[in-house]
Amino acid sequence: MLLWLAQLLQDDFGFLRVINYITLRAVMATLTAGLIGLFFGPWVIRRLTAMKVGQAVRTDGPQTHLVKTGTPTMGGVLILIGIAISTLLWADLSNRFIWIVLIVTLGFGAIGWVDDYRKVVYRDPKGMASKEKYFWQSLIGLFAAIYLAFSVSEVNNLKVLELFINWVQSGFSIDLPAKSNLYVPFFKEISYPLGVLGFIVLTYLVIVGSSNAVNLTDGLDGLVIMPVILVGAALGVFAYVMGNAIYTKYLLFPYIPGAGELMIFCGAMSGAGLAFLWFNTHPAQVFMGDVGALALGGALGTVAVIVRQEIVLFVMGGIFVAETVSVILQVVWFKFTKKVYGEGRRIFKMAPLHHHFELSGWKETQVVVRFWIITILLVLIGLSSLKLR
Repeated sequence: MLLWLAQLLQDDFGFLRVINYITLRAVMATLTAGLIGLFFGPWVIRRLTAMKVGQAVRTDGPQTHLVKTGTPTMGGVLILIGIAISTLLWADLSNRFIWIVLIVTLGFGAIGWVDDYRKVVYRDPKGMASKEKYFWQSLIGLFAAIYLAFSVSEVNNLKVLELFINWVQSGFSIDLPAKSNLYVPFFKEISYPLGVLGFIVLTYLVIVGSSNAVNLTDGLDGLVIMPVILVGAALGVFAYVMGNAIYTKYLLFPYIPGAGELMIFCGAMSGAGLAFLWFNTHPAQVFMGDVGALALGGALGTVAVIVRQEIVLFVMGGIFVAETVSVILQVVWFKFTKKVYGEGRRIFKMAPLHHHFELSGWKETQVVVRFWIITILLVLIGLSSLKLR
């Protein structure tokens, strides 16, 4: 919105030309989202408290968590407000990628909102049924996957529509450009053609998988939001590179016109995340809830697909991956041993993984900060793939 206004007035006010720079708008989006979160945070917390949307705490987990009972949840709405307003203010609203990322983010946020609302307001411990939640996640994920399969390969929505029509008319057998391949980090000359269907399947798995992985990680004060900020900021760097023809040629990456604008979205996500951390740091005044975790995970996955860094997301989001794998292993092993031995056995003291370390004697803040440190190292490894090859 502000970019359009600046372009309209820049002939009369030359200083407004500076707003054309993506880097400036990314910084301003970060600051705007952060200030929105800090300003509205206390009001949102009071409103959530008045609505009695307090978090229920598991009694079979660490006993130190029992004092958190009643802490307002659904605080992720504060993050979404900051992201949406800041992105709409500073991004180029004619950019096709901005809108699909916002649709996924807010769509997954709506799913999380309904789930949280049923849990805390209707006192329904199950919230949204898992099949229902998965259905809506899949619907949004498939829509984004189908759109991105053609959008990444073209420069505007008209070309996207033409490519889609050509694909249908060809009997669903048309090949996509090389930029839609799966790229292997550190080996930039190696890429694997996915085809339309392969791209759709991979994109669907990345978006829905990352959404649920972030949601599983959200279990301690400040644990999930800092990795989201770090990974989101790193993906913003990749977006800036992928959207610049000069940098992509030098660094041997595929050039994706329009991808650079996602740096504004990533900046807004980081700013909103930092503001939320102000209130979510131990002892938390508010919890993120599914409304925030599902949305942020979906956003990370969508951006990673657009900038063709699915594997790098897997590396940088290693904490999310480890938390998810710990739950899968725990459930599979428990069911297997129950079938074989007549009683279920566990690999970890408790899943997800952060609870295992708590029950092993680590303090909550130790778990959180150490997971942050690991994420910083993983993000640096991911960023090094920009140059190393």
